[in-house]
Amino acid sequence: MVKDLKLNELDKAVQENSLVFIDFFANWCGPCRAMMPVVEELSEELDGKVAFFKVNVDDNQDFAEKFQVMSIPCFFVIKNGKVDSKTVGTTTKEALKAKLGL
Repeated sequence: MVKDLKLNELDKAVQENSLVFIDFFANWCGPCRAMMPVVEELSEELDGKVAFFKVNVDDNQDFAEKFQVMSIPCFFVIKNGKVDSKTVGTTTKEALKAKLGL
């Protein structure tokens, strides 16, 4: 399951999970909507291995600014507390899984 994440919850999420996936999106964004089922499917497949979160950039502009998100959808992988990769735009489930190293 992909959970909503606020900026003030980020540190806790990263401390509690060695592998974190964050999906920056907006409800009005067609490519973001197209990626939602892909991310959801991946989260179910990797349940217990990766913590999946989503951030609505319209509601969390400070969060998007902190990560310098200029285009959406935008996906971040955080490994052991550090940003490991950033992917912008639509992609495949397999490509996202590869970014996670799984």
